[in-house]
Amino acid sequence: MLTTFGKFCRVLRIERNELLKDMADALGVSSAFLSAVENGKKEIPSKWLDKIKEVYSLTGNAAEELATAIDSSRKEYRVNLENIATEDRALALSFARKLESISQMDDQTKDELRTFLAKTKKI
Repeated sequence: MLTTFGKFCRVLRIERNELLKDMADALGVSSAFLSAVENGKKEIPSKWLDKIKEVYSLTGNAAEELATAIDSSRKEYRVNLENIATEDRALALSFARKLESISQMDDQTKDELRTFLAKTKKI
């Protein structure tokens, strides 16, 4: 099934009159690999956000849409905790363990959490 990232790439190719092979060549991979990534069978390589923005000169909203599409299509995230204090690591890991229960939260609680997280970006 086509992921959000796959849909973004397909629209980008259509707008530019490109084939899957053209985009695959630009990214330095095979058409089969790009297709597998777009369909969620392979993970999106970490360097693709910058590579696609560069190759297709994406800025502003288009670059943000790409980042959002990549984020929403990922099945796994790796977080570097190397420079994080022990107490903060414990907090981050506790939060990560609770991610599955987020789907059981009511909308108000989710909105409160989003608001809190948005505020922390500004600190």
